[in-house]
Amino acid sequence: MKSDAVRMGVQQAPHRSLFNALGMTQEEMRKPLIGIVNSYNEIVPGHMNLDKITEAVKMGVAEAGGVPVVFPAIAVCDGIAMGHEGMKYSLVTRDLIADSTECMAKAHQFDALVMIPNCDKNVPGLLMAAARINVPTVFVSGGPMLAGHLHGRKRSLSSMFEAVGEHTAGKMSDEELVEYEEKVCPTCGSCSGMYTANSMNCITEVLGLGLKGNGTIPAVYSARLRLAKQAGYRVMDCLKKNIRPRDILTKEAFLNALTVDMALGCSTNTMLHLPAIAHECGFELSTDLANEISGRTPNLCHLAPAGPTYIEDLNEAGGVYAVMNELSRKNLLNPDCLTVYGTTVGENIKDCVNKNPEVIRPIDHPYSETGGLAALKGNLAPDSGIVKRSAVAPEMMVHDGPARVFDCEEDAIHAILGGQIHPGDVVVIRYEGPKGGPGMREMLNPTSAIIGMGLGSTVALITDGRFSGASRGAAIGHVSPEAAVGGPIALVQEGDTIHIDIPNEKLELKVSDEELARRKAAWKPRKPKITTGYLARYAALVTSGNRGAVLEIPGASE
Repeated sequence: MKSDAVRMGVQQAPHRSLFNALGMTQEEMRKPLIGIVNSYNEIVPGHMNLDKITEAVKMGVAEAGGVPVVFPAIAVCDGIAMGHEGMKYSLVTRDLIADSTECMAKAHQFDALVMIPNCDKNVPGLLMAAARINVPTVFVSGGPMLAGHLHGRKRSLSSMFEAVGEHTAGKMSDEELVEYEEKVCPTCGSCSGMYTANSMNCITEVLGLGLKGNGTIPAVYSARLRLAKQAGYRVMDCLKKNIRPRDILTKEAFLNALTVDMALGCSTNTMLHLPAIAHECGFELSTDLANEISGRTPNLCHLAPAGPTYIEDLNEAGGVYAVMNELSRKNLLNPDCLTVYGTTVGENIKDCVNKNPEVIRPIDHPYSETGGLAALKGNLAPDSGIVKRSAVAPEMMVHDGPARVFDCEEDAIHAILGGQIHPGDVVVIRYEGPKGGPGMREMLNPTSAIIGMGLGSTVALITDGRFSGASRGAAIGHVSPEAAVGGPIALVQEGDTIHIDIPNEKLELKVSDEELARRKAAWKPRKPKITTGYLARYAALVTSGNRGAVLEIPGASE
């Protein structure tokens, strides 16, 4: 066992004395040492129940013959961090989580791991760590929040952000706003739509490291505790069979993940995280694959914010495996990929039927013949820009409009809520990319303000930052190269015409090549916004959004 390095032999007598100090018995020292990575804290609603999930996992591990040992991972609540400097610290935690988990697992020589994430950056961060560490690993998340209920309709956090715009526009009273505050987030769990956290938890099932139901069983259901115990059993079985993350996280598994991503209509942030996880596995996952896979994958789900259904509805309809089974009817998945069950994808999904065709459209009656995400390219985004096209109003799929240019999120919000943005405009928010932000802030406040002000079907937003999974509308993010490195988005001037053609995957600035060259020659890099602390180090190491914003040492070979 890997843990023999810290528990067996004469040279390890000092180590055993420290295990004695932990209260570990001689019998326990002969059993596998299983690390339980607990992302519990008391500030993130999606993590406040992880103490109970952890206890259930520990019980499962112990019953199956292992010794569970808990250590922590940090987590940021993107909703609380939204719209101020705190959002600079969200994406960057993905790498802190991966790095710290690697440190703990390697330093203490755990034989296997159970990862317990839930919200946005914990899932990809721990997936990155799993690929690096490569000991048998199983994921079990904290589960999604139940939807709120207002006036006979289900609501969620995105409804709350949009309500702020409605209130500013005089369409909602103070009393109605307070009612929203009190009811849209009724339970613990990751926010109830197909936002980033739920997208990544669902994708963990597809990749094969999460158990069936990991992405959809609500946080408050006792079935979630049963799943956690099963994760403890399962990791011990993976250890016995020596099934490791890199046996599961193959290129074919990532292609399956992208396919289901398109069918579910997941968050645009998956196009940051999947390439970053693949990078840890030793290969690159190009954003070009998004269009290739989207072109052959029908969009089967319109979960909030794209439609009126929620993760709890997806769970009742059969969950992620039912979606996968629909896709398998047209041979859109590789059925031979290995999973933590020790069985293949095909074996796992064969009996998982679609129980509600209103939530999961049948494969022969999709919402659209193409998937939920698209990568756009053109002279404004030579590398790419990402849009959740399943959440775009039909009249905005093709749009030409004048650029309204802002060099930070705050200035754009002030203009939107101040009534300075008009139908037809294209709001451009730049210098918010991985380096320029730094930290690539989410733009849920601007997109929600646009929707709330009644401009969602007439105004587009383009940024080198990113979007929350709760964003909807013609919102194009991850524009690469970013403004901070002199990408074309830095050269846009107020009033320039921008052409958006989502069906044909185009994003163009209607300015001549000669004029762009003149502007490029005159462009000068901006002084970094932050020069000390972790964000300064992050900005120095981070790559572009189209590469997943992975960290690399400048000058190091690929």
